[in-house]
Amino acid sequence: MKKFKVHKEGYKILLVTGVVLLLLNAILHYFFNPAHLLVIIVGAVSLLLYGFMLYFFRNPKLILSFLDNRYILAPADGKIVVIEEVEEPEYFKDRRIQVSIFMSPANVHVNRSPISGVVKYTKYHPGNYLVAWHPKSSELNERFTSVIACPQSELEILVRQIAGKVARKISNYLDEGEETIQGWEFGFIKFGSRVDIFLPLNADIQVHLKQKVKGGKTILAILPDEDEQEEKQHNNSQTGAVTAAKQV
Repeated sequence: MKKFKVHKEGYKILLVTGVVLLLLNAILHYFFNPAHLLVIIVGAVSLLLYGFMLYFFRNPKLILSFLDNRYILAPADGKIVVIEEVEEPEYFKDRRIQVSIFMSPANVHVNRSPISGVVKYTKYHPGNYLVAWHPKSSELNERFTSVIACPQSELEILVRQIAGKVARKISNYLDEGEETIQGWEFGFIKFGSRVDIFLPLNADIQVHLKQKVKGGKTILAILPDEDEQEEKQHNNSQTGAVTAAKQV
């Protein structure tokens, strides 16, 4: 049997909610017969509500099968709602492939590092609370941007946590200059939200729209091997030289 673990972000709200529900049910039991319909209904609703909250704040153990920065892992559980080439204006200020994951209240809301590397940039942005799947939520909603850079290469991945209509608290545990490992937990968003990840244009996307993904497990994209890329560039340059010679 798998051990059930509650995420630390749920400790306070679960404690407060539990105390309130216990007091409410105790008061009803004091004034009404335990068999009274109101007591039964409130008791049942209390159990369902608290059960859902326990389920929402679950933190299942993740076993990493490999660590390789060529394989970009999903930073969150959820459903793919956007795959498109866009201009990323905050950090890169150039064209990138954006992949967006919508997290429903039923998903695990732990956010995980898509690659291993050093945290190069973090910034919190206050904002609105549009529904998480709204096209403008990435720009207008409350959000937290993090950039992870691989010191062995020029690879940089931007991950943006976005609050939604219901989710109004973003937790991010990253500090600039510290190291993070692929699959490690770096944040949490409460009650429905979205995570955007911005990838290099040469990334080979492995997912499709409406696909369900698992944070720290699903491969979102594969980057070309550096040796293969250098060989391809070398071949392209040779082809270009031959073509130029023929034209002369």
